[in-house]
Amino acid sequence: MHKIIIILLLFLPGILSAQKVKKEIRKGNREYYNDQFNDAELHYREALEKDPESKKATYNLGNSLYKQEQFEPAITKYESLVSSEESNNVSSEYFYNLGNSYFKAQKLEKSIEAYKECLRMNPSDADAKHNLFLAQKMLQQQQNQQQQQNQQQDKNQEDQENKEDQNKNQDKDQQQKEEQQNQKPQNMEGQISKEDAERLLEALEQDEKDVMKKVQEEKARVRKVPVEKEW
Repeated sequence: MHKIIIILLLFLPGILSAQKVKKEIRKGNREYYNDQFNDAELHYREALEKDPESKKATYNLGNSLYKQEQFEPAITKYESLVSSEESNNVSSEYFYNLGNSYFKAQKLEKSIEAYKECLRMNPSDADAKHNLFLAQKMLQQQQNQQQQQNQQQDKNQEDQENKEDQNKNQDKDQQQKEEQQNQKPQNMEGQISKEDAERLLEALEQDEKDVMKKVQEEKARVRKVPVEKEW
């Protein structure tokens, strides 16, 4: 009899602690169903202080955070559940709510993977199928929009470069034009008029004719020189 009493006394603190955890979870659940999500969060946190390993308190805390649109903290709670459990003991609800939190946080690729995990464990989950389709569709739209934005940015960049090149060419042409306009006129001293140049050319041509005439006459005189006869 004494041994039984001693054993009960040893387990009594753990039993009392477990009862307090369940009590806090029940209080949190009442607040949750009354849409008092902040109050529910406080009770779930009280339960976790007494038992940090409580999966129910962790899961319900994640749900209360999600309802308050605190999606990143909710993700942290759900992720701790799916990473701490063995694969055959993880509830599909963990992945479903994790997928919803990712979706709300605009992490569509991760939400898609979470929904797929949920469907691997529960292929008949119609809500998971619907949300998976929606997440995939939204991700495709985002990718298409990003591609269009990239193409538009490339086009804008190309137009800007072409405009800069055009401005450079215009500046270069303007500079050359200004340089031509700013050139000093050539010194006109010593230049002759067109009429003088023509007269000079005629005079040169006449001199050339005279020289050629003298050369021809000289050649003719050479040809008229008698050749001495051989004796």
